[in-house]
Amino acid sequence: MSESAAAERVRRQLDDVLDPELRVPVTQLGMIGEVEVDAAGTAEIWVKLTTEACPMRSRIIDEVSAAAVRAAGVRTAEVHLGVMTPEERGALKEQLREGHGAKVNRFAQPDSLTQVYAVASGKGGVGKSTVTVNLACALATQGLKVGIIDADVHGFSVPGLMGITDKPTRLDEMILPPVAFDVKTISIGMFVEGNQAVAWRGPMLHRAVEQFLTDVHFGDLDVLLLDLPPGTGDIAISVAQLLPGAQLLVVTTPQHAAAEIAERAGALSTQTGQTLAGVIENMGPMTLPDGTVLDLFGSGGGQIVADRLSEQLDTEVPLLGSVPLDPALRQAGDDGAPAVISTPDSPAGRALREVAERLGGRARGIAGKQLPLTLA
Repeated sequence: MSESAAAERVRRQLDDVLDPELRVPVTQLGMIGEVEVDAAGTAEIWVKLTTEACPMRSRIIDEVSAAAVRAAGVRTAEVHLGVMTPEERGALKEQLREGHGAKVNRFAQPDSLTQVYAVASGKGGVGKSTVTVNLACALATQGLKVGIIDADVHGFSVPGLMGITDKPTRLDEMILPPVAFDVKTISIGMFVEGNQAVAWRGPMLHRAVEQFLTDVHFGDLDVLLLDLPPGTGDIAISVAQLLPGAQLLVVTTPQHAAAEIAERAGALSTQTGQTLAGVIENMGPMTLPDGTVLDLFGSGGGQIVADRLSEQLDTEVPLLGSVPLDPALRQAGDDGAPAVISTPDSPAGRALREVAERLGGRARGIAGKQLPLTLA
């Protein structure tokens, strides 16, 4: 028996409900079962979750209910939850893979149009992770589809900086990353209890990054950022091997001693064949309320790194921006609400948004890509 006109109107409204993790309409994912609307205007919707333990079940109920009552003739809505069958989950996985086989690093494929940035630093404590999450969120506000891989396995901090407490959802062997501020994010910190240390050596670190690239379903991203650990160790080398097309973003402070160390992180590209997207100076001079300038960590270090790397690599390496020392940036990180979102007009928020605008202007393109065409 065909559905009533009212039920069809409800389905059309449900086209606007996105799965919180996949960011795809629930109607396209096979999550909506029967829809019935009675004479009193009560809509009953049967929703099939991907897993019984779906952490987003409450949000899905709320958003489906809110969409249903927007349909003409519907006054209230009741949502009934079920779980997909193994066959339905299998069909969903095939749909998400879009013809790619299992365990494929889609970002390393020749036809990938995703801009991949590996955010590096010579030493710890320069605010690399803070820069990463703020750039990601700022890029997402531009309407881009953005993801983060927290590749700093030993010193992970991205979940806290993003305010993420949800665990990833497992769809059999496929991992669906949590989403915050429209950014899909994965970190080893989502798989350990409390503040547990991760004591892994080289091969395990390589395998962790590889699994993030093959098992985590990010979908079609415009930009993927990787927060690398400081220095030029195992993970930096693994990322270069797994993502040869990734561009390096080097973060430094203005301090000349820090700039010397940051230069080494950028110079790694000469051995890995990667390109440098630019240098970002963090904790730069700040303007005090009385108009005086406080350069707590000195000045000019970012430009020094950019100039030295330009000379060493014989190509222009730009200084993308200088982010001033700003208490708002520190507070935003502690609160789990990046400054570009929570305090966008703060000095640091403005500087980071300007850097993101420069990166976001590098639109995806097909230049140099092999098109799937054959001559008859």
